[in-house]
Amino acid sequence: MEMNILVIDDAPMNVALQCHLLGKIEDCRPVSFLDPESALAWCEEHIPDLVMVDFMMPVIDGVEFIRRFRCIYGCQDIPVLMITANDEVELRYQALEAGANDFLIKPIDKIEFLARTKNMLALRRNQRYLEDRAAWLDVEVRKATAEIRKREQETVLRLSKAADSRDPETGAHIVRMANYSRVIAEQLGLSAAQQQLILEAAPMHDIGKVGIPDHILLKPGKLSIEEFAIMKKHAMLGYQILAESQSEMLQVGAEIALSHHEKFDGSGYPHGLVGEEIPLFARIVAVADVFDALTSERPYKTAWDIDKALALLHEGAGSHFDPQCVAAFVADWPQILEIKARYQEENEQDQSYGLY
Repeated sequence: MEMNILVIDDAPMNVALQCHLLGKIEDCRPVSFLDPESALAWCEEHIPDLVMVDFMMPVIDGVEFIRRFRCIYGCQDIPVLMITANDEVELRYQALEAGANDFLIKPIDKIEFLARTKNMLALRRNQRYLEDRAAWLDVEVRKATAEIRKREQETVLRLSKAADSRDPETGAHIVRMANYSRVIAEQLGLSAAQQQLILEAAPMHDIGKVGIPDHILLKPGKLSIEEFAIMKKHAMLGYQILAESQSEMLQVGAEIALSHHEKFDGSGYPHGLVGEEIPLFARIVAVADVFDALTSERPYKTAWDIDKALALLHEGAGSHFDPQCVAAFVADWPQILEIKARYQEENEQDQSYGLY
């Protein structure tokens, strides 16, 4: 591990002496300056491993150099040796306050010089080891977290498909509506992290349908009042399945599952929430889900024309849907059409993971 030693002294002879002594230390590379301003400029681009600075210099003395050096990014913890005369005790106090770590007394003693330098370099080597170790651990944690997240996403998608397999809807439906939801979130100005979160959580909106009897879930005709009352329970069932998780994604999925059938005017279910009482993610998913359901062919219905479905969203803005979510949905219409074209039922096997 090569160590860069910064030597600053306005006397060329002193610089030459220090660089000569530093040459006796293995893996030590001296970088010398007669002008402290030039040394500071060098430090803006390079981080030294040790600094040796004389006090008595014109324009900028050693104490001021240390103050300014400590303000440079990455140089707060670099070891600094100040070179002073033996009688400059008050100066040494100032240097310590400015950030000096140790001192060399003039005239420089060869043995003391080498010993103090080696001690400071050993300190710096430990710092670099810990920094490298921390960086390595950070990379490994990020890799492990990403792998866990990927597996979590895959599990969620497969569970969502399992719920949809009992419904006349398809895996392509959950991928489309999740991507529509992300577009809406983007147009509403949500952060990239929030956009990713709704993309991952939206597929769980109907996971509660696993608890609905097949004769109701798969009924081709209109549901009776009693049957519809049972069907509505899927919102609470989905919430109960997901709500106790420690995962943020599943917690958001629980929120969406519970509230995506609420309506902006309070006429929805299960709690009759009004306006912004409905969680934002649920308001977003409501628009995306209804649009995709209307424009998709099912065994019990033909697909609506896109313009007809869009007209229904506009008509329902303020009653069924949050008007801002409807406006956000159409704000990037080319991207909506591109998503619809990309994720088709016939390509579901190959493209369902385009969600992630």
